Amino acid sequence: MPDSADPPTAAADVDWFTVIVRAHSTALVRYFARRGPRQDAEDLAAEVFATAWRRRNDLPRDEVLPWLYRTAGYTLANSRRKHIDLPVDEVPESGAVRVDGDPELNLLFDAELRGALASVGERDRQILLLHAWEGLDGAELAGVLGISRSGADAALSRARKRLRDAWGERMSF
Repeated sequence: MPDSADPPTAAADVDWFTVIVRAHSTALVRYFARRGPRQDAEDLAAEVFATAWRRRNDLPRDEVLPWLYRTAGYTLANSRRKHIDLPVDEVPESGAVRVDGDPELNLLFDAELRGALASVGERDRQILLLHAWEGLDGAELAGVLGISRSGADAALSRARKRLRDAWGERMSF
C-alpha cells in the first residue's frame, strides 16, 4: 500500500532522475577525479546525486548541470575538511598541453602551469577549471557561480588575465 505522503508524481520523479543520473554521472565523476583522490570520485558524485534527489523539487529543471556542479563544489569542500587536500603538483595530467615530444620540457611546462594556476585565487581557479576541464561557458558557468551571464563572462575574463599575468611572471626568469 503506497504511503499517503508520497506525491502522485513519484514515478515521474524517478524517471526524470534516472535520465539526469545517466546524462551527468560521467561529468561529475570526472569533476571529482580532477580535483581529489580518484578513488573518492564515484562516492562524491553519488553524494551529489543523493542531494539532488532529496532536493529534486528545488532543482531548476532547465539548469540541472550547473546546479550539480555547484553542489559538487560544496560536496568537495566538505570532503576536503575530512581529508588532506590534493597537492597542486599532483593534479591529473589528462588534457595537459604538450610542448613537444621532450618529456623533460613537458614536465617543466606542467610544473610551471600548475604553479601559475596555484598562484591565482581559489575563485579564479574554480572558474578556470570549470571552463577548461568541465567545458562550461556562458549561462552554465553563471549557474554554477550563482551570478548573471555577464558577471560570469567578466569573471572568466578576469581569471584568464590573472592566470596570464601569473604565467608571465613565472616564465620571465
